[in-house]
Amino acid sequence: MWGFFLMLQAACNSFATLSVLRALAGAAEACSDPSFMLITQMWYTRKEQPLRIGLWYTANGAGIALGGLLGYAIGHIKGALASWRYEFIIIGALCCIWGIVIGIFMPDSPVTAKFLNQREKRIAVERLKSNQTGIENKHLKGYQVIEAFKDIKTYLLFFLALVGNIPNGGISNFGTLIIKGFGFSTLVTTLMQIPYGVFIILSILTCVFLNDRFADNKRCLFILLFLCPNIAGAFGLRFVAEEHHVGRYFCYLLTGPYNAAFVMILSLQIANTAGHTKKVVTNAVLFLGYCTGNIAGPFFYKTNQSPAYPLGIWSMIVSHLLEVVVVITFWILMKMENARRDKIQSEQEGGLEGRDLDATAFVDLTDRENLNFRYIY
Repeated sequence: MWGFFLMLQAACNSFATLSVLRALAGAAEACSDPSFMLITQMWYTRKEQPLRIGLWYTANGAGIALGGLLGYAIGHIKGALASWRYEFIIIGALCCIWGIVIGIFMPDSPVTAKFLNQREKRIAVERLKSNQTGIENKHLKGYQVIEAFKDIKTYLLFFLALVGNIPNGGISNFGTLIIKGFGFSTLVTTLMQIPYGVFIILSILTCVFLNDRFADNKRCLFILLFLCPNIAGAFGLRFVAEEHHVGRYFCYLLTGPYNAAFVMILSLQIANTAGHTKKVVTNAVLFLGYCTGNIAGPFFYKTNQSPAYPLGIWSMIVSHLLEVVVVITFWILMKMENARRDKIQSEQEGGLEGRDLDATAFVDLTDRENLNFRYIY
């Protein structure tokens, strides 16, 4: 459906029809990342999840890089239609084809995987015991919905997604215009997106592989580390003189690692929420923040401020600094809660070593209900 609505946009001749189709395409797209996160959670342990999320999230960088190359090629098509119409048709068709492939070959959980035999399915499920996040449950549980909205983590994750994607909303919509302001032609500007996409891929892979080297992961730490280039790049775009095109372009490249930080934020959400209904609700709230940030971001880029867009650049700086504050808050709260649970269980008969982890591993309990659950930060 996403690809279908993209292809239809090639036939648009008015702002109204384009707006309607863009809204429908957005609605169709909305299920992708939340679905990928839930599927990742059903297949991998909490320690394995950041690396796996990072691997499929590199598609964002690949899309920017290949999209730049494809856009440059499509821009040279001399046909009966305008080049932008060909872009919608070609990319929409590719999306439709891949949707069919996903529908046929991608299982939604180990239990339904046709390429696993019964023994392998059992192993795939058993290895997730340490997650303490339960298994898929098709029943909506009202108390888990209420708990999700009473949990401070839900609001911290929403705010993280919001402030993390205000810069994304601006850069993704105005990145090419910022580069064009450096003095490049429209088609060359499209090509200059390729290094940006490659840098995003390298940032994500570096982040998730380094994080994977730590026994307990250091997700909040790596969010903070990979926000540093963004903050530096945003300050550079604001204060490096406009005539220094090369320097400003490198500052623009430095705004890419926010993707690596966002991968870590996604991994925080799925690792720290138990109870299937609560996971789905928290997932939805996080992506509401994601969408709100992407909606808000472009409004900071005023036409009369081009090509420097000072207000837009300041929105990036402030958003990332707020993100730092929220990440540190999340880190402290999760550490305190783990210490509280350790203290409670150490005073019980058998102590921490005597906990019955098997009893709660596959029960549909929330992270608040399950005292055996420990938060990852």
